[in-house]
Amino acid sequence: MNKDIAIYGAGGFGKEVACLIQRINATIEDTEEKWNLIGFFDDSKPEGTAVSRYGKVLGGLDKLQLTETPLAVALAINENKVVRRIRESISNPLISFPNLIDPTLFLVDELTFSIGEGNIIQNNCMISCDVKIGSFNLINDHVVVGHDNSIGDYNGLMPGTHLSGSIAIGDNNLLGVASVVLQGLSIGNGVTLGANSVLMSQPRNNCTYLGVPAKKFDY
Repeated sequence: MNKDIAIYGAGGFGKEVACLIQRINATIEDTEEKWNLIGFFDDSKPEGTAVSRYGKVLGGLDKLQLTETPLAVALAINENKVVRRIRESISNPLISFPNLIDPTLFLVDELTFSIGEGNIIQNNCMISCDVKIGSFNLINDHVVVGHDNSIGDYNGLMPGTHLSGSIAIGDNNLLGVASVVLQGLSIGNGVTLGANSVLMSQPRNNCTYLGVPAKKFDY
């Protein structure tokens, strides 16, 4: 019997997560449990809305809360504050949040790797040794995570992000496309690093940094 899973978020990222589930299923033997994608939940689209060829919108958060059988849910929203709000709004004990990890992940040392729940790791990423990852992080495609890194909760690492070694990252941070963080730095909470930026010094919490080297940007 396959395991039921739904995707919260019926936008483009939700469709990408549906494709990720398909890739994961393709690596599982026919005799083992696979994911059964039952559809999508979304508060901004009417129930019954088709999400490309991947399924339909089943309802919003209120309907998800009424689930009466075990259901895994992937939070496919590319905004960490919204992901946190939705997660904290879900109280149904029958709902679980699996890690969805693309089969192409190159994990250097599984024995020194730890991970929480609800993380999404897309294709062709590399994670080195002695790495700790918290919960509900999005690690998009072609991300490199160096040795001895610690990543907290609700972070977004966009495609092509490169983290050097011995980096500590807190919560609710967004690292833009092809951004780079140099070795030994600590990123606290609420930091945004712009696309193609290189962080070379300690950032302040809840600030935006852009450029090479990245400088604090005030709107």
